[in-house]
Amino acid sequence: MNQNPQSLSLLFLSTPVGALGTGEGGGVELTIKNLAQDLRHTQHQVTILAPSGSHFEEIPIEPIAGNRQIPVQGEGRNAGIYLPPNSVLGNMCDYARQVQADYDLIVNFAYDWLPFYLTPFFNTPIAHFISMGSMSDALDQIMAQTIERFPGTFGVYTKTQAETFPFADACRCLSSGLDLGLYEFSAAHEQSLVWLGRIAPEKGLEDAVAAVQQLGIPLKIFGWLQDQEYWQQILSQYPNAPIEYGGFLSTTDLQQEIRRCRALLMTPRWVEAFGNVAIEALACGVPVISYQRGGPAEIIRDGETGFLVQPDSVEGLVKAINRIDEIDRWACRQQVETEYSLSALRDRFLAWFDQILYPSSVPPFQRGVRGG
Repeated sequence: MNQNPQSLSLLFLSTPVGALGTGEGGGVELTIKNLAQDLRHTQHQVTILAPSGSHFEEIPIEPIAGNRQIPVQGEGRNAGIYLPPNSVLGNMCDYARQVQADYDLIVNFAYDWLPFYLTPFFNTPIAHFISMGSMSDALDQIMAQTIERFPGTFGVYTKTQAETFPFADACRCLSSGLDLGLYEFSAAHEQSLVWLGRIAPEKGLEDAVAAVQQLGIPLKIFGWLQDQEYWQQILSQYPNAPIEYGGFLSTTDLQQEIRRCRALLMTPRWVEAFGNVAIEALACGVPVISYQRGGPAEIIRDGETGFLVQPDSVEGLVKAINRIDEIDRWACRQQVETEYSLSALRDRFLAWFDQILYPSSVPPFQRGVRGG
């Protein structure tokens, strides 16, 4: 355990569905990276447990071997709990148990049943950051039992996300943040639109493709190609769409592509917990057009930094694209600087950590969905 009272020694449990740095873990990868880097720059000690093959520059990662978990979002509400043979999640939890005395706090980013179930068996406190909305009844039940026994230990991105759970009142809303020095503002733009994210059915990419085919406006697509069959269906259904797939890019390369675009399209079929890609675009001065569903509805200032449209409406997307030049690109950058700086994110998380570690020395946690 850290002997410096001015800093914390933290052990992060990463997502068990893929190696960090590959995009397989979705938006929570960016949250883990940004938070870990900033905490380390402010004299806190952070070690990340993650599947073998993970890599972040300047951040210690303890690689854990084993078979990865199946992403829960594709399993359905009635899916049972699952642990493969030689599970990387099980191995991560076992490693954390062995070294727990070396840390002040364990921060769990794995959206899976095992870390919640094992919480009572650890001596070191565990803070659980939940990166998605409710996905299964079995997982909700285990999580509800955990938060009842360990109040104040659940963090989420947004109020909308929290409200998908039966224990919404017990969640602390922490939002997200970016290292704004990595994102360059651009007042000028090309005609191309951009779509960012995992290429999987719940992300609704086909609606963005249908909109640009109708308008004849190029669409650049970036992100991890998770579902190859789904991608081929889109290509077959929209053979004349002016789209270009650019793969999964590093933050440096991605922001260079984003900032040249006219707008970002977000087309989620599910309740997006936050939508880090929205604030990445806004940081570059790129307006965001999104379905009014989930986290993006809490981020985008309708008519000021983008447009919110009726969910699942391609015509709504088309109308918003035709109005996008009404948006002041500098207003987009200003919103991110005001609301989503990395220092603000760090302060929200540290306040949460303090509340877990020193409950008698900070204001008691008020029941009810609240901000940091």
